Amino acid sequence: MAAVTCWLLTGFPLAGAVEAQWPKFQNGGLSSTDTALPTEWSPEQNIAWTADINGYGQSTPIVAHDQIVVTSTSGENKDEYHVQSFAIETGELNWQVDLANPSPFKNSPMVSRAAPSAVATDAGFVAFFEGGVLLAISPAGETQWQRDLVAEHGPINARHGLSASLEADSQRVYSWVERDEAPYVLAVDPTTGETIWKVDGLGATSWGSPRLIPVDGGEQLVCSASGKLAGLDPSTGERLWEFTELSNNTSCTPTFVSEGRFLIGASDGRGETNTGASAASNGLIEISRGEDGSFQASFVWQAEKATCTFGSPVVAGDTAAIVNRTGVLYRLDLETGERVSAKRTDAGGLWATPLVAGGNLYLFGYKGTTSVISLADGKEIAENRCWPEGGDGDKTPGFGGGNVLYAGAPAGDRLLIRRGDKLYAIGAK
Repeated sequence: MAAVTCWLLTGFPLAGAVEAQWPKFQNGGLSSTDTALPTEWSPEQNIAWTADINGYGQSTPIVAHDQIVVTSTSGENKDEYHVQSFAIETGELNWQVDLANPSPFKNSPMVSRAAPSAVATDAGFVAFFEGGVLLAISPAGETQWQRDLVAEHGPINARHGLSASLEADSQRVYSWVERDEAPYVLAVDPTTGETIWKVDGLGATSWGSPRLIPVDGGEQLVCSASGKLAGLDPSTGERLWEFTELSNNTSCTPTFVSEGRFLIGASDGRGETNTGASAASNGLIEISRGEDGSFQASFVWQAEKATCTFGSPVVAGDTAAIVNRTGVLYRLDLETGERVSAKRTDAGGLWATPLVAGGNLYLFGYKGTTSVISLADGKEIAENRCWPEGGDGDKTPGFGGGNVLYAGAPAGDRLLIRRGDKLYAIGAK
């Protein structure tokens, strides 16, 4: 087992009055909050606090148990992994867990760096790293259990690394390891870490995450990989259905719409195949049950021109919001798929999934600009940045280096912005 260091700081448990919950990646597909969030900020205005993140990471901040938890990695070969907890009100460090990476790999912007997001459970948090480390941590920062999935099931080799965030319900935590050889989906007990079931993965390229979708009679765990969707029984891992009438759906995670229905996104970006079919692979999928009791999936509607990049489609009022790699926001009628509007935004391309809050749509451009769109009239009401444009030696953000905006999430009435090395809290001090 890898060595673990845990730093416990004073001031825990937290006494903050803010009620805040964002317990998993994309909030489990419900990327919205009724709480009104700030709409205007700049490096000199309306930033409550900033916090340095140890090393570099691409995961979403998790907000639960009165704290904010982020993951990261450091070292020339991603030698260490880190889990840090910050106070919601002040950004002060509550605790930090450091772990030796049992499977070092060159730390490069071409390969994922602590991309899987953690998940909150009743007992605390569970985190997963591409080097195979899976562990549970209490709200006080104490390691409860730890596993090395590489030692147990072999190396995790995947094109550009592993990005699948954890999914969870009250009984299980789900980890999807879609690697080059012998991919698998694993369900573990959140209290003990013991395996409940392990089944084959999809056998196709994916940087999306597993998503629990409510259906008639319960829930299904839906996984999206290039040219394939599959629905699994969460209690057993049994594959209930497959759907292959799509392509280029490598980067987006299914987004819950209503019972049995979810949005799926696909890209026309570099490296994809059959780019002409990308728009038709963006749309609304429905899971239905046949007369024999078996499940199947099919498109309710398919987009005509709208395509995604790394940010998944989201439900924005009565529309589906989809942003392409040049920053054009398409809004499609949620029931019919008909285009409501298509407008270029200042955000540009997204590496983070949009957020809906207080009647506004937040688009987090990977170069650092966040566009705020009013859902009332579709107008862009503000464009904001947490750091000056250019910065970091004027490197181009992305694979060439520079500052990348990886995630946005609410923490009560504040907005969290995550870049690789820093966390920003937007709102009044």
